[in-house]
Amino acid sequence: MSQPHRIAVLAFDGVVALDLGIPTQVFHAATDPDGNRLYEVRVCTPGAATVQSSGGFDIVPRHGLELLDWADTIIVAGLYRENVHLPTDHPALVALRAAAGRARLMSICTGAFALATAGLLDGRPAATHWAYADLFRRLFPQVHLDADVLFIDDGDILTSAGVAAGLDLCLHVVRRDHGAEVANRAARRTVVAPWRDGGQSQFIERPMPQAGDAVTAPTRAWALTRLGEPLDLPQLARHANMSVRTFTRRFREETGMSPGRWLTGQRVEHARHLLESTDLTVDQVAERAGFGTAVSMRQHLRASIGTAPLAYRRTFRPTPTATAPTPASAL
Repeated sequence: MSQPHRIAVLAFDGVVALDLGIPTQVFHAATDPDGNRLYEVRVCTPGAATVQSSGGFDIVPRHGLELLDWADTIIVAGLYRENVHLPTDHPALVALRAAAGRARLMSICTGAFALATAGLLDGRPAATHWAYADLFRRLFPQVHLDADVLFIDDGDILTSAGVAAGLDLCLHVVRRDHGAEVANRAARRTVVAPWRDGGQSQFIERPMPQAGDAVTAPTRAWALTRLGEPLDLPQLARHANMSVRTFTRRFREETGMSPGRWLTGQRVEHARHLLESTDLTVDQVAERAGFGTAVSMRQHLRASIGTAPLAYRRTFRPTPTATAPTPASAL
């Protein structure tokens, strides 16, 4: 077995607790078919000092910044709001600049502030938590921030949106390094969805109705059991005992999107599930997901996740390696 890929997770004082735990969990779960770990993950802090997490407990590391010289990949975990303002001559930022070009650099959530302060994101696309987007843009106008996506892969530097989007980024890296089978196995071990497209929008905070006012929820649950049927807006409104206009308004208030867009999204997700987990033909998947025809489903999948049905299936259900037939004498 080859040497495991070495990953250093850099934690500053005020580190976001989940951001620190995500890479250690996901990359430790990435194994080859024999169960051998494909990554070695270690945590470091400036000066190997104890740092406080956003959860109110201390992180006691075993390593200092010398770990960055050891690492093939460096991941900067997010920082709590009052900790994102770092001096440009901070020893950790100096070490990150020295590692750039040699090691792959990644950030989760507000870890992008550290990379940007180090000057490593100038002129490049980047992602961070949507709630910090305005502050990030004010501090780093030279960075091409996209606060609507889950993560951005810019080759040697990768950045993610807030907190749980770090799961998507880490699984994306496992998939990029070792393929879908290994990434899917790591996702199953971690009990998370194996794949969310990096261009998928973050779940940005919206005003929500008062408790007890989510009146379209029963209709949404009803629709999910009938995705294969030709549902339309009047049918949904009738089920909710509302006029089309009132239903549409309440639906937007409760979900942040139109009924039609929501329904299409649910059908895309159902189609993806069927492509991953069944041997149904593309035509059969299109029918069961409610797209009617394979052409329609193909258009929606391309618009949503940028790939065709068969290509998606090949990615997530690789064809088993062919084996030689058993000799007749052995039967």
